[in-house]
Amino acid sequence: MAVPYLESRPTVVPIDIGRQLFVDDFLIENSTLKRVFHLPLKYSGNPILKPETELEMNPGGNSAAVPKSGGVWWDPAEKIFKMWYEAGWIHTICYATSKDGLKWERPSLDIKKDTNQILPTDLTPDSWTVVPDWSASDPQQRYKLFMRPPGGQMPGVSMTSSDGIHWTNRVTTGNTGDRSTMFYNPFRKKWVYSLRSGFRGRSRHYWEADDFLAGAKWPDSGPVVWAAADRDDPKDIVTQRTPQLYNLDAVAYESIMLGFYEIHHGPENDICEKMGLPKITELNFAYSRDGFHWLRPDRRAHIPAERKDIWDRGYVQSLGNLCCVRGDKLWFYYTGFQGDTNKVSKHWLQNGMYDRGSTGIAFLRRDGFASMEAETDAGKLTTRPVQFSGEQLFVNADTSNGELKVEVLDETGQPIAPFTLTSCRPLSSDSTISPISWDGAESLSNLRNKPVRFRFTLRNGALYAFWVSRDATGRSDGYVAGGGPGFTGPTDTVGISTLESEFVRDLK
Repeated sequence: MAVPYLESRPTVVPIDIGRQLFVDDFLIENSTLKRVFHLPLKYSGNPILKPETELEMNPGGNSAAVPKSGGVWWDPAEKIFKMWYEAGWIHTICYATSKDGLKWERPSLDIKKDTNQILPTDLTPDSWTVVPDWSASDPQQRYKLFMRPPGGQMPGVSMTSSDGIHWTNRVTTGNTGDRSTMFYNPFRKKWVYSLRSGFRGRSRHYWEADDFLAGAKWPDSGPVVWAAADRDDPKDIVTQRTPQLYNLDAVAYESIMLGFYEIHHGPENDICEKMGLPKITELNFAYSRDGFHWLRPDRRAHIPAERKDIWDRGYVQSLGNLCCVRGDKLWFYYTGFQGDTNKVSKHWLQNGMYDRGSTGIAFLRRDGFASMEAETDAGKLTTRPVQFSGEQLFVNADTSNGELKVEVLDETGQPIAPFTLTSCRPLSSDSTISPISWDGAESLSNLRNKPVRFRFTLRNGALYAFWVSRDATGRSDGYVAGGGPGFTGPTDTVGISTLESEFVRDLK
């Protein structure tokens, strides 16, 4: 996919929203540093949610306790994580809560007596997403749900809720294929429906709307061609199938839209059904600065299928929130299926390829998608002209065995005193939130709203992100995906205190 904003970049880049990541060259004018992409590490205690209740065991069908694209979102008012997940394969949607994100409780609700079901009993989910609407003026629209039933090309339903449990305002959507989802793009204030299509095998069409419910009624001619696997996606060494795009989930993270391309490697369903084993889908990071055009510079599987007889053997899928922020880590919840070779029924709802679905987590350093690195010989990175209204420069960097220094340059490329290299106090530490300071300067306030460049000089270290905070807390005012302990809403307004929250201390 061509990415226009990388080919025609703005003269001056505003950086008031969020940590500035190095997943692309959007902010880089020149650099001698090496970009390194990183992989999440799966939690050794996985799975953290597996089929146990009658709804999840789904007698006569397949067992599953999987969010699919449902979501795990931090509720700052109640100070708990909330999970919406599919109980039983193609069966119903349930709700669970957690204080630490690892141990989950299933509350007894009133939709179906003595269960945690939240989906109205007349609906059956195939693909679906739950997203909180932080800016909803109508309390009844605090949560949004888009769901499509199983089958071929057909409409879905969009609904809203005040509590994420009781759903009203049901609207029939336009037609779409199965495994369709939705997300919110806060940078453009658009609700986006990510719709399965078939212009290049399994692929995606795009439909956006200002209003979630009114925009759900798209005409057949409305959604536009959007995303697919391409020639840069390598064939799987085992299946040797041409890769396809099975699903695309996205969420706002710091200053970008973060996406997961769920890449389908086969085998096709009829082959999987004969074996009772799940198809192979794996998750690949994608990055966007407009929510439509995606860059995927690293085509490895970032959360792979294990392809052996354990809980995430195959059919690995992302959640609608992609990740939560837990102190200095990102927690990526994901779905996996083990399958059951003893179940080779010709009825797909009873076939083992969709059996024994569970939920796990993989961890990544906060902002840790890509780092700019130097070894013993110092390297430099100079940004393009940027503009800010904050006053304190922060970085996410590992320089525990080296050092990082920063200077600020004017429009002609000359250092601006006192923000020079010689006045900069060297940083030698490993932290996801470190202030940069200079002798003779208390803050960057004199440079507010002026085009400047930052030049980073790095030795024996890795630089993951930088941002100019409005105060000494290190708040980024960027988006925090599914949120996490210490955050008060959809953006980081608290800074370093998230590292000091009681939840993070207890976890450590």
